[in-house]
Amino acid sequence: MTVLHEVVEVSRSVEEVFAYISDFTTTEEWDSTARSARKLSPGAIAQGTQFEVVCALPVGSVTLLYTLERLDENALIVLNGRCAFFEVRDTITLTSTATGTLIDYRAEFQFKPLISGIAALSSKGLQSMGRESVAGLAAALEDNYSLQKTSRFTRVADRLVLPGVTMFSRLGYTRGRKHFNPMSASVKSKHMLITGASSGLGYAAALELAGRGAQLTLVMRNQQKAEDTVADIQRETGNSEIRYEIADLSLMSDVDALVARMKQRGQPLDVLINNAGALFNSRAETDEGFEQSFALLLLSPYRLTEGLKPLLAKAASPRVVNVVSGGMYSQKLEVEALQMPDTSDYSGSVAYARQKRALMVLTQEWAKEWAEAGIAVNAMHPGWADTPGVREALPQFRKLTRRVLRSAAEGADTIVWLAVATEADEATGELFLDREVRPVHLLGSTREEPRERAQLMTLLQGLSSRLDKAPR
Repeated sequence: MTVLHEVVEVSRSVEEVFAYISDFTTTEEWDSTARSARKLSPGAIAQGTQFEVVCALPVGSVTLLYTLERLDENALIVLNGRCAFFEVRDTITLTSTATGTLIDYRAEFQFKPLISGIAALSSKGLQSMGRESVAGLAAALEDNYSLQKTSRFTRVADRLVLPGVTMFSRLGYTRGRKHFNPMSASVKSKHMLITGASSGLGYAAALELAGRGAQLTLVMRNQQKAEDTVADIQRETGNSEIRYEIADLSLMSDVDALVARMKQRGQPLDVLINNAGALFNSRAETDEGFEQSFALLLLSPYRLTEGLKPLLAKAASPRVVNVVSGGMYSQKLEVEALQMPDTSDYSGSVAYARQKRALMVLTQEWAKEWAEAGIAVNAMHPGWADTPGVREALPQFRKLTRRVLRSAAEGADTIVWLAVATEADEATGELFLDREVRPVHLLGSTREEPRERAQLMTLLQGLSSRLDKAPR
């Protein structure tokens, strides 16, 4: 038997340490040997929950099936891991101290007879990796990370344009995640609202945030789909603090009714994620007379965010996350062309990209205006992700790129990071991809003038004022 034993103290409460470690999917954030980790069992983490962890060890790359054997709240975590070469029993004892939590980590390896000799020779390597992993756990829990500077590779790739666009694929995510910092910040009891949460990026973000213990309000259009979505997420995560609101966000009357209901509840809003969207290949107008792309993708998040600002201001460290698109890089802000006319050359892709460009400008304007209120406003784009929206609206694009598309969870990763990570609070008015600040423009021809930015704000304020005065 090979035994690894390390003791470390961290300045975090025992409750937060217990919550972070007992979710063994976090092992890929701090264990130097872990390459990936996922939870296999539905429901809340409890005795019997199973995890799959892929590790690189001196004996080779192995896939371990871990089972939570014992879980004493805020005190003890015992896991049994099995693979083809060995069994391992991890015993993690937590003790509250005057300054934080003492972590006693003990791993007992029992190797199969055929490789026991090799394992004996690798004992020093295992001991070294054990120390490195526990040090990684301590660093993750201390959470003293700063916002990372954009890498030289990314700066050069974006400057050359085509290499930067190539990073929208799964390749960009795979490369980027090698440099991700752990996210150990607790979001338990934090209230987050996500629009467009029934599928794609919104669902993936909701699932991850629910698993981390956030209180979620999910906004969807269809009652049955909303009920099914909440039930699915509750069943998968065991988080019962999830509710839904029904609203067609292309209709400002529904947006206003949603805002009124949220204000009636009065619950502070820690994070607002404006994710709802669709690409319409045919032009149409809403019942309120707005071109539907403009209504759903720009006017709606404007009115919703402005309406919920009082609830954001009540939170300790409020954040707004606007989901834009890499397609915006092809478009310049043209305020008078945001509502595209019904002509033969109407393009749903162009209309979509124009609204996302305008939403990026709006993100920057809010960041400046709301800085004194302490509300951080950032945007992200997910790269090329394989979502129902892409499959339905861009079937030819998906056919050409399906082998390099990101999963919805990979596309949503930066949404989650902007909502959770401590260091994300340092940024406002920025655009992110794969947790890195990215340029708002790749082409000089898409840059707008200050007067055009002011024109956009005047347009949105004017429309909003008109809506306020309209009879309902």
